[in-house]
Amino acid sequence: MNPAALFKVSYGLYIISSLKDGKTNGQIANTVNQVTAEPAQITIAINKLNLTHDYIRASGVFSASVLSQIVPMKMIGQFGFHSGRDIDKFDGINVKTGLTGAPIVMDYSVAYLEARVVGELDVGTHTLFVGEISDAQIINDHEPLTYAYYHQIKGGKSSKNAPSYIKEEKQAGERHRIHQCTICGYMYDPEKGDPDHGIEPGTPFADLPENWDCPICNADRTKFIKKGETSETYKCKICGYIYDPAKGDPDAGIAAGTSFDDLPDGWKCPVCQAPKTEFEKER
Repeated sequence: MNPAALFKVSYGLYIISSLKDGKTNGQIANTVNQVTAEPAQITIAINKLNLTHDYIRASGVFSASVLSQIVPMKMIGQFGFHSGRDIDKFDGINVKTGLTGAPIVMDYSVAYLEARVVGELDVGTHTLFVGEISDAQIINDHEPLTYAYYHQIKGGKSSKNAPSYIKEEKQAGERHRIHQCTICGYMYDPEKGDPDHGIEPGTPFADLPENWDCPICNADRTKFIKKGETSETYKCKICGYIYDPAKGDPDAGIAAGTSFDDLPDGWKCPVCQAPKTEFEKER
């Protein structure tokens, strides 16, 4: 089987939101599909480990905000690469309460749907929720963001908890001029630059401004590694963070050049706080 064939399936990019006991949360999703017209019903696939999954299961309602092509990558990072258990996903975000009581993200959305859960199917790592539409509105006439545009133009990737996640980056071109964020996996390609932040196509990584940060997770340039470099790295099995001895973990007092074996026993993953035992050799 060639898993790359799955990339030919069309997807949009959405923020799925729900609530539980007065608390709200949201996440990025790309599997929202209409399945019937009368009554109007949609399905969403949500990872069982995600907080939003618990909220949908508890309240029986959810909203889906259809994202625009102009959505900032940092907003995608906020909803797609961080957990609502650690941060308030809606901090600084324009949100309205829908007819079902579910929160609806309005910023950088072209439309939204609200639904009440009428069925669900266990599909292993994910639950497929079937929702009957309670309300649907168009916000503006901007172009919706497709997963293909997000991946090919904006340089984004799927979260490890996404149903469409495939380790395609390892199979893709590992040219030395492409640099990858060790925190969230974003790849900086000089041919594309970073237009959202004023970086013109053709700008080498070495020529990026010193204050340039990862467009998705806001990591600084020191958290990037050159694609194809041969330093022995270790990957967190929980969140995907990569420990690179060449960079160390300065925020935790680990100097550059510190091998993984020499890390203190109490050292933990900077992203998810997993212990060293949850890491495996990357290459």
